[in-house]
Amino acid sequence: AYNNSDIIEMWAEISHTEKKAVVLKRFDSGCMPIRRGDVWISHLHGSWIAESDVTSEPLKPGMKTIKNMDGARNGQGDHAEIMFSLDGRPQENTGRMIGAALCWSGNYKLRIDTDNNYSHNFLAGINDEASEYKLEPKEVFVTPKLAFTYSEEGLSGVSRNFHRWARNGQIHGGNKLRDILLNSWEGVYFDIDEQKMDQMMGDFAAMGGELFVMDDGWFGDKYPRNNDHSSLGDWVVNRRKLPNGVDGLIATAKKHGIKFGIWIEPESANTVSELYEKHPDWVLKVPNRDPRYGRGGTQMLLDLSNPEVQDFVFQVVDDLMTNYPDIAYIKWDANASLVNYGSPYLPKDKQSHIYIDFHRGLQKAVERIRAKYPDLVMQACGGGGGRVDYGVMPGFDEFWVSDNTDAMQRIFMQWGTSYFYPSMAMAQHVSASPNHQTGRVIPLKFRFDVAMSGRLGMEIQPKDMTQVEKAFAKRAIMAYKSVRRIVQFGDLYRLVSPYDNKGLASLMYVNSEESEAVFYAYKTEHFINSIIPVVKLSGLCAEKNYRVKDLTPENEEKPCALDGKVFSGRVLMENGLAMKSLLRKEYSSVALHLEEV
Repeated sequence: AYNNSDIIEMWAEISHTEKKAVVLKRFDSGCMPIRRGDVWISHLHGSWIAESDVTSEPLKPGMKTIKNMDGARNGQGDHAEIMFSLDGRPQENTGRMIGAALCWSGNYKLRIDTDNNYSHNFLAGINDEASEYKLEPKEVFVTPKLAFTYSEEGLSGVSRNFHRWARNGQIHGGNKLRDILLNSWEGVYFDIDEQKMDQMMGDFAAMGGELFVMDDGWFGDKYPRNNDHSSLGDWVVNRRKLPNGVDGLIATAKKHGIKFGIWIEPESANTVSELYEKHPDWVLKVPNRDPRYGRGGTQMLLDLSNPEVQDFVFQVVDDLMTNYPDIAYIKWDANASLVNYGSPYLPKDKQSHIYIDFHRGLQKAVERIRAKYPDLVMQACGGGGGRVDYGVMPGFDEFWVSDNTDAMQRIFMQWGTSYFYPSMAMAQHVSASPNHQTGRVIPLKFRFDVAMSGRLGMEIQPKDMTQVEKAFAKRAIMAYKSVRRIVQFGDLYRLVSPYDNKGLASLMYVNSEESEAVFYAYKTEHFINSIIPVVKLSGLCAEKNYRVKDLTPENEEKPCALDGKVFSGRVLMENGLAMKSLLRKEYSSVALHLEEV
């Protein structure tokens, strides 16, 4: 039990004293009976580039099942977290709520069995489908943690409990401020060379950036990585693209006064790779059957149940950090599902351990990395949001919310993700317009205001920005630095949900002293003669007075009408702010800093 976050963890440890192995058919981490009534559940669902969509529904008689069978990642479809509203349709800041999160990175199953009498019984654990486990004598099978919390302050109250718990040990480096970074992916994709990296670093540093991350496309000797068809597993520098190697790029980053990070995908190999030629027995595959391939038509997962493969995954990071100790950040991607249900390492009678032992092997490799490199910042990316789970997050500092960087859709995805995960772990990037995934054209201010509600970053080619855009980006980055500690460590209050279809979404963060807050509002619909939206704030001290500052005015000479005004906390929470500025045009937004005076 964690008194500082009102979280209780439970799990099961299963063992036996029989002379021979016992087969486990099902192994839940815990059970929570909930009295029947007007109980609603809220949970997250989605797909690639449309992750973390919120579904709220009443519990009806029968059984409700939420599960995952991807094998390698579990965050792009349904999520292994859920909230129960005990007072009917869930509200953001009022009502009795129970929240639950299964801390597992593999296949899971959540079940709510509503009986004919008085209760809903909630059970959660590793998905038992195709996962019988042969438990040997003296072996102890430990199920994943199942974390529960209770709040009488609605959905946001449950979220705040999970966020405090996460920052206090469930996310690596949860007490450290996150850097503002530029990732190269949407800027140049695989077309990496030294000149482009130098140019991007220089432009980003001039805007106030702190960290540059070189994404996919930098590696491969015999098989250069120019597309997604080859080279995974061959983690050596492509000298044709980067004659001066990673050392040269680190020197370039130092020249521009920023840090350097790099992309890897150590759990996979392409069949077109030197690694696969040397170790075809290291990939998951079914004997005497044609393999199924993932991304690029050649990608396969490594067999992480094999200790030699675990050593290799550790070695990928260890070699990078030994050869280039100034690397400050690693983006760890995972773009493949576990589709070949066969392990060359596991014995024939334990093939059904694959889904479990793959993730145990991953955990062992990450724990070794963390023991040796505790200060290295690592992002968990799973083809977008596939690795948003508390199974891996003790070893990672942050996660990639989605490969979709469209600011309008990100409002919805980030809203759902914040139900269980804190802002300091949510990588939120400003990308190009038109957006690369949706083609939507959105103003730069709106894109920044959306990204600034989490860990701010950019996913863009800066040379394609105008001088006016670069000047605005520089001001916005400076403004974010001034409030970063509040956004990343403050208490979240979600105020107006985009899912309520009110033409508006709004949220805010408040520091622990209730002396400062950061407020965001986004226009989500545009039509003539709309009602002026009024947003009531939350989490402030009613007896204090707060001065408002416009963080991101498009024209620094003309901030919004609220700028400089002073209001009492009571007025802000009981009367609210009228968002007149949102009526002007489509894709309007506001980001405000409130400071006690």
